[in-house]
Amino acid sequence: MSSSELTEWMVFEKITGPLGRRRQDIQAATIAATIANANRSKKAKKAQISDFLIDYERASRRKTGRELLATLRDINSALRGREEGTDGNA
Repeated sequence: MSSSELTEWMVFEKITGPLGRRRQDIQAATIAATIANANRSKKAKKAQISDFLIDYERASRRKTGRELLATLRDINSALRGREEGTDGNA
């Protein structure tokens, strides 16, 4: 791709909004926020699109095995699951 073509695509994106993966993320986040707001209680905080957007800067850092295990245990606990066959220590 030439420099002039890249510039044209950059201008096009400025006019029309993000292209590709980021645009799809925004579309998905819009749908998720709409569904969350339609199903929230009257007292619950209104969901924002930004609540459902992936922070790629933060998500790109690789987690250690211990961090992954801790995350899985948190999810399991939140879902009232049980951890069987272990003493619970990593």
